[in-house]
Amino acid sequence: MTSDRKPRWKTEKDKDIFKPNKMSNAYLDMELLRFTTAGSVDDGKSTLIGRLLYDSKSIFEDQIDAVKSSSERKGLEHIDFSLLTDGLKDEREQGITIDVAYRYFATPKRKFIIADTPGHIQYTRNMVTGASTANVALILVDARNGVVEQTYRHSYIASLLQIPHLVVCINKMDLVDYDEEAFNKIKADFESFASKLDVQDVEFIPISALVGDNVVHRSEKMPWYEGGTLMYTLENVHISSDHNHIDARFPVQTVIRPHRQEYHDFRGYAGRVAGGVFKKGDEVVVLPSGFTTKVKNIILDETELESVFAPMSVTMELEDDLDISRGGMIAKPNNKPDMTQDVDIMCCWLNEKPLNPIAKYIVKHTTNDQRCMVKEILYKLDINTLNRIEDDKVINMNDIFRARIRTTKPLMIDSYRKNRITGSMILIDEGTNETVAACMVV
Repeated sequence: MTSDRKPRWKTEKDKDIFKPNKMSNAYLDMELLRFTTAGSVDDGKSTLIGRLLYDSKSIFEDQIDAVKSSSERKGLEHIDFSLLTDGLKDEREQGITIDVAYRYFATPKRKFIIADTPGHIQYTRNMVTGASTANVALILVDARNGVVEQTYRHSYIASLLQIPHLVVCINKMDLVDYDEEAFNKIKADFESFASKLDVQDVEFIPISALVGDNVVHRSEKMPWYEGGTLMYTLENVHISSDHNHIDARFPVQTVIRPHRQEYHDFRGYAGRVAGGVFKKGDEVVVLPSGFTTKVKNIILDETELESVFAPMSVTMELEDDLDISRGGMIAKPNNKPDMTQDVDIMCCWLNEKPLNPIAKYIVKHTTNDQRCMVKEILYKLDINTLNRIEDDKVINMNDIFRARIRTTKPLMIDSYRKNRITGSMILIDEGTNETVAACMVV
C-alpha cells in the first residue's frame, strides 16, 4: 500500500537529501534537538509550532488542506495553525492545549522533537513532563501583556529542570505595531527575573506566529531587530556540550547472554551511557558491589568501538565475570556517584490525590526500581515569589516541594545539576501504578 501524501520541500537539494536511498545515512546521522514550548494561555504556543512546521515545509499537503477546511468552517480569515498540534476534541473546541503534543520534523541541519505543553496552571504537571528531556525551552510572552505569572512559573520550572537554553519568544508583535520599545521593556523585565534563576543562556526574539514574522523567515517589519530567526536559532544552538562528559556513568539495563555456539562465553552489559566517556581498556568500578575490572570491549550493533560517550546506547564487555544485573552501574574508581538510602529531592506532584506521608512508593531511578517512603516534607515553594512555605506540608497536584525519602536499598545518584539522567527519578504509587511525582536530586 502506497501513500499519495506529498511532502513540501524547501528546495530540490532538500528533496535529494531525503530520497529513500540516502535517508538512512543522512537522516540518522543528524543531531537531534528536543525543545518544549511554555507560556501563559493564549500566548500562541500551538500557533507558533504550526507556523514553524508550515513555513519549514515539514507537513503534508493533505494536512494543510484539512486545517484550511477547519479554519474556514470556524469562519476564520487565516489558517488556524494551532489545529496542527491541538489534537484533542476539547482542545479544538476551547482553543487551548491540555495534553502534551509531540511533533517530529527535520531540516537539512537537524532533527527535532517538539513538546507543545499547556499554559493553564492546572496543567503544570504536563509542562514538567514535556520539558524534562528538552535541550531548549521556548518561553512565549504576549507582547501586549508582558511578563505574567505563568511566565514566572514556567521559567522557574525550566530552571529547575536545568534546561540549558531558553529562547524568549515575544509573540504578537503585529498587535503592538512592531514596537521596539514594547520588546525592550519585556526583555528588561524578564532579565530582571531571570537573574534569580539558574539560567545560563537566554535569547530574545520578537515574532508574530500568526503571520510568520521571524519564525522561519526574517521580518521586514522589524528592521531594528538584528538577531536570527527562531528557526536559525534552533538549527544553530550548541547542544553538544549539554551532556555531562566528565563523570562516567553507565546504568546497566540488561545482561546479554546469546547462548549460541559462536558466542559461547560472551557476557555483555547493555545500556545507555548516562555521562562521561568510556574507552576500551579503562579501569572501571561496578556498583553496588564495588569490585573493579577493565573494559574488554564496547559493541554498537556489530561494530567494536574504541570509546563511547553520552547518550550512546551500547553493549559493554568486561574482563572479569562479576555479578552485575539490571539496576547496577558501571563508573570510574576515582569518580563514583553517591550511594545512599536517604535522598533529598525537589518534586513536582503529578497526581490528583494528595501525597500520603505514610504510604509506600516505588522510586524509579535510571534502570533501578526500589521501594521507598517519604520521611519528611521540608518545604513547599511559592512559584510566584520563589519563597519557601515551611508551615504547610499538604502536597496537592502541581505543588513543587522539597522532601527527603528513604529507600529499601542504596541508589547510585548524582545531583540533578551535575547529571540530568542520574539525578532524576519518578515516584510511582504502589497500589495504582500511577506516576505521582517527578523528582530531581538536590
